[in-house]
Amino acid sequence: MNLKVNHLFLNLILATFENSARVLRTAFRTRVKLEYHLVIDEMVTPLGKPKPPSATSIPAILKTLQDEWDGCMLHSFTLRQQLQTARQELSHVMYQHDAACRVIARLNKEVTAAREALATLKPQAGIAQTSHYVNEQSMQTPHQGAIADVSQTSLTIAEGMTDEIIQKLHDKASILTQLRKQRGKHVPEGLTTVDEMRNFRCSATHTALHSASSPGILALDVSPKNPSIVLTGGNDRQAVVFNKDSEQVVATLKGHQKKVTHVIHHFEEDIAITASSDASIRVWHIPSAQCLKVLKAHESPIAGLSLHPTGDYVLSSSSDAYWALSDLRTGKLITKVQDATSKRGLTCAQFHPDGIIFGVGTQEGVIKIWDLKESNNVADFPGHSGSINSIAFSENGYYLATAADDASIKLWDLRKLKNFKTITLEDRYEIRDLVFDQSGMYLGVAGTDVRVYQAKQWDLLKVFNDHTAIATGIRFGSNANYLASSSVDRSLKFYQQLTQE
Repeated sequence: MNLKVNHLFLNLILATFENSARVLRTAFRTRVKLEYHLVIDEMVTPLGKPKPPSATSIPAILKTLQDEWDGCMLHSFTLRQQLQTARQELSHVMYQHDAACRVIARLNKEVTAAREALATLKPQAGIAQTSHYVNEQSMQTPHQGAIADVSQTSLTIAEGMTDEIIQKLHDKASILTQLRKQRGKHVPEGLTTVDEMRNFRCSATHTALHSASSPGILALDVSPKNPSIVLTGGNDRQAVVFNKDSEQVVATLKGHQKKVTHVIHHFEEDIAITASSDASIRVWHIPSAQCLKVLKAHESPIAGLSLHPTGDYVLSSSSDAYWALSDLRTGKLITKVQDATSKRGLTCAQFHPDGIIFGVGTQEGVIKIWDLKESNNVADFPGHSGSINSIAFSENGYYLATAADDASIKLWDLRKLKNFKTITLEDRYEIRDLVFDQSGMYLGVAGTDVRVYQAKQWDLLKVFNDHTAIATGIRFGSNANYLASSSVDRSLKFYQQLTQE
C-alpha cells in the first residue's frame, strides 16, 4: 500500500517538473517575459528527522509488545463496556415491547368481548314483565305447576318416593305406552326421508352465542314444543336460548359458577334446566331470564341430566357415584341412591320414554338399568372397554344406544337384554353425544364429526365435517327436518336440505 502511494506521489512531482520545463521552453523560444503567475508552486514534502530505532534490543522489543498488549486489553475493555450497555438497552426495549404486547392483547380481548356482547344484545320481550311474572308465580298453587320461592335453595335431604309420586309415574307410563303403540303402526307424516337426509348440507353457522374468552359450547337441546328454539350451554358458565328462525338470542342465563355441561328445554313450558360442574342444577324462566330454583342434590360435578316425561321430575347423576331424583316444582330432593358397584363414578343418565326405568353409564364401561319406583338396579349391560360417554333410548322404547371411549356404538335390545349390533368407528374416534329423533328412525352421533345412521338397518347415511373441533351435542328438529350440532369451536350449526333456486 505504501509503495503504491509513493509511486503516485513521484508521478505527481514528475508531472509538475515537466509542466514547468514546458513553460520555460515556451518562454525561451518566444522571448516572452516570464511572469510570476505562470510559475507553478512545487509541492515537496518537508523532510523529517528519521525515527530512532526502538526495537534494537530485547527489552525494547518486550516493551513494544507490552504496549501493544495494553492497547489491545484497553480496547477489549472498551468494547465490553459498550456491549454491556447495548445489552441493557436491548433488555429495556424488549421489556417495553412485551408490556405493549400484553396491553394490546388485553385491549383486543376487551374489544372482542364488547363486539360479542353487542352482537348478542337483542331485545327480550319478557324482561319488562319479569317482576310481574315472579309475583304471579308466587301466588300460584303447587297443583298449577308453579315454581315458587325464587331465592330458596333446595334441600339436600331426600324425602323418599311417596305413594302419590309412584301412582303419578305409573299413570303417565300407561298413557305413554298406549300412545307409542299407536304411533308405531305408521310413519309420521312429513318425516324426512332417507334420500332427503343424505342431501342435508350445513345451512347456517352461529359463533357469537358464547364468550370468546372461554370458548366452547358443551351442551345442546331443542325445544320439543317449538323446534325453532335452541338451548346451549357453554364453557363460559352461561346458557343461551337462541331462535333459529329469527337468528336472535332470546335469553342469556347467567348464574352458574363453573361451565354448563348439560341443558334441557322443558317440552311443554318456557323453562330451561341447566347442570354445571359446580354441582348445582338450575331451573330458569326463559322469557324473563330469571333463575327460579337451584337444586343441590350432589356434592360433585353433574355428569348426567334427564327430564321425566311428566315434566315434574329431573334425574341427575354425578361423578360421586350417586344418582338423584328431584322435584322440579318444589325443588325438593325425592331420592338419592349410590351405585355401590361403581368405584369411579357415573358418567351419564337418561330416562326411558315411559319414565319407569332409566339408564346410567359408568366409568367402568357398564350401563346400568334402574327401576325408578323401587330404586333397584334391574339389569347391567357390560361390553364396552372404556368409560361410557352417552346413552340414548329409542322413541319406541325397544332399543338403547350407548357410546364409550372405545370408539364404538352398541345397540341393545331391552326386551332380550342383549347387544344385537356394534358399530365400530375409526381408531381414536371420540363420541360425545347420541340421540334418536322423535320418530326413532334416525340416530345422530356427535364427536370427532357429526353423522346420522338409519335405525333398524343401522346404515350410515351422512357425515358432516363442518366443525373445526370436536362436536359436543346433536339434536333433530321436528320430523327430522333439520339437524343441529354444537362444538368446542364455539359454533352452533344447522343442517338441512337446501332448496335449489
